[in-house]
Amino acid sequence: MQTIFVQIKTELGRAYEVADLAVETEKISEVYSVSGQYDLLFKCYLDEGEDIGHFVTETIQTLPGVKDTFTIIAFKAFS
Repeated sequence: MQTIFVQIKTELGRAYEVADLAVETEKISEVYSVSGQYDLLFKCYLDEGEDIGHFVTETIQTLPGVKDTFTIIAFKAFS
């Protein structure tokens, strides 16, 4: 299982709409509103070997209201 975090910049006034769509999207496990340069943070779990670029460009960047993304690939979780 691969874990990625995707920061989302939305069109003005559309953060809640994008968040509502994202929580219904398979493989996006958590959606947070955040402060700073980006509006939302998605935590996603992908199958091992699944193409991260295709997932981000075809699933996340095509959500209505998404303006920009920044993807972070996680290597190891510490508890």
